[in-house]
Amino acid sequence: MKKNFAILAVVSMATFLLVGCASLYPVGGLYTGVKLPNNMGDGKDVTYTKIGKAQASSILCLVATGDASLEKAVQNGGIKTVKYVDYHVDNFLGIYGTYTTTAYGD
Repeated sequence: MKKNFAILAVVSMATFLLVGCASLYPVGGLYTGVKLPNNMGDGKDVTYTKIGKAQASSILCLVATGDASLEKAVQNGGIKTVKYVDYHVDNFLGIYGTYTTTAYGD
């Protein structure tokens, strides 16, 4: 019985540690705090008059809600022409995470 429990514990821990390894964005095991561009220029010398943000969040890596799409960020900022996009992630131990898309434009 103890052997089965130990095997189950090891498999569960390995699964937990390997989840998200093939992520599109960098993921830290303890904390993730990254800001990434979204293939729309480099952000240097970009002039804009409006900023729109959209956010999603997750709790305990079990429940994730919200709309962090570019479409929502553009809508929230009243932007007609998108000039640059940023993506920001904050996640602490998978307990709580926020995912924000920021659109810059006119």
